[in-house]
Amino acid sequence: MSDQALDTFLHQLIALQGTKNSERMMKAVEEIVVRFNKMNEAQDYFIETMEREELADFIDKAARLAGLEIQEDEDITEEWREW
Repeated sequence: MSDQALDTFLHQLIALQGTKNSERMMKAVEEIVVRFNKMNEAQDYFIETMEREELADFIDKAARLAGLEIQEDEDITEEWREW
Protein backbone atom coordinates (compact mmCIF):
# COMPACT_ATOMS: atom_id res chain seq x y z
CA MET A 1 0.00 0.00 0.00
CA SER A 2 2.75 2.50 0.90
CA ASP A 3 4.80 1.40 -2.13
CA GLN A 4 1.87 2.16 -4.40
CA ALA A 5 1.42 5.59 -2.80
CA LEU A 6 5.08 6.43 -3.30
CA ASP A 7 5.01 5.17 -6.90
CA THR A 8 2.03 7.42 -7.64
CA PHE A 9 3.81 10.38 -6.06
CA LEU A 10 6.96 9.78 -8.10
CA HIS A 11 4.97 9.45 -11.32
CA GLN A 12 3.23 12.75 -10.58
CA LEU A 13 6.58 14.46 -10.03
CA ILE A 14 8.03 12.97 -13.20
CA ALA A 15 5.06 14.27 -15.18
CA LEU A 16 5.51 17.73 -13.64
CA GLN A 17 9.30 17.83 -13.84
CA GLY A 18 9.52 19.78 -17.08
CA THR A 19 6.76 22.23 -16.16
CA LYS A 20 8.44 23.80 -13.11
CA ASN A 21 4.89 24.19 -11.76
CA SER A 22 5.58 24.53 -8.04
CA GLU A 23 1.88 24.79 -7.18
CA ARG A 24 1.09 21.40 -8.73
CA MET A 25 4.24 19.86 -7.20
CA MET A 26 3.18 21.06 -3.76
CA LYS A 27 -0.28 19.61 -4.40
CA ALA A 28 1.39 16.24 -5.08
CA VAL A 29 3.30 16.61 -1.80
CA GLU A 30 0.08 17.40 0.04
CA GLU A 31 -1.64 14.36 -1.50
CA ILE A 32 1.13 11.92 -0.51
CA VAL A 33 1.32 13.30 3.03
CA VAL A 34 -2.46 13.12 3.51
CA ARG A 35 -2.46 9.59 2.06
CA PHE A 36 0.19 8.52 4.58
CA ASN A 37 -1.79 10.21 7.37
CA LYS A 38 -4.76 8.00 6.50
CA MET A 39 -2.66 4.84 6.17
CA ASN A 40 -0.92 5.55 9.45
CA GLU A 41 -4.21 5.96 11.29
CA ALA A 42 -5.78 2.89 9.65
CA GLN A 43 -2.73 0.72 10.41
CA ASP A 44 -2.50 1.55 14.13
CA TYR A 45 0.13 4.29 13.73
CA PHE A 46 2.89 2.27 12.10
CA ILE A 47 5.01 5.32 11.21
CA GLU A 48 7.51 5.73 14.02
CA THR A 49 10.42 8.13 14.50
CA MET A 50 12.85 6.61 12.01
CA GLU A 51 10.18 6.08 9.38
CA ARG A 52 8.90 9.62 9.94
CA GLU A 53 12.29 11.16 9.24
CA GLU A 54 13.04 8.90 6.27
CA LEU A 55 9.63 9.41 4.67
CA ALA A 56 9.68 13.19 5.05
CA ASP A 57 13.24 13.25 3.69
CA PHE A 58 12.27 11.07 0.71
CA ILE A 59 9.29 13.28 -0.17
CA ASP A 60 11.43 16.40 0.13
CA LYS A 61 14.33 15.08 -1.95
CA ALA A 62 12.05 13.70 -4.68
CA ALA A 63 10.24 17.03 -5.00
CA ARG A 64 13.52 18.97 -5.13
CA LEU A 65 14.94 16.62 -7.77
CA ALA A 66 11.80 17.17 -9.83
CA GLY A 67 12.51 20.90 -9.75
CA LEU A 68 10.58 22.23 -6.76
CA GLU A 69 12.46 25.27 -5.55
CA ILE A 70 12.19 25.80 -1.80
CA GLN A 71 14.43 26.94 1.02
CA GLU A 72 17.05 24.42 2.09
CA ASP A 73 15.79 24.07 5.67
CA GLU A 74 12.06 24.09 4.84
CA ASP A 75 10.03 20.99 5.73
CA ILE A 76 7.56 20.73 2.87
CA THR A 77 5.51 18.02 4.62
CA GLU A 78 4.95 19.86 7.90
CA GLU A 79 1.78 21.70 6.92
CA TRP A 80 -0.21 18.47 6.39
CA ARG A 81 1.78 15.84 8.29
CA GLU A 82 0.14 14.13 11.26
CA TRP A 83 2.76 11.37 11.63
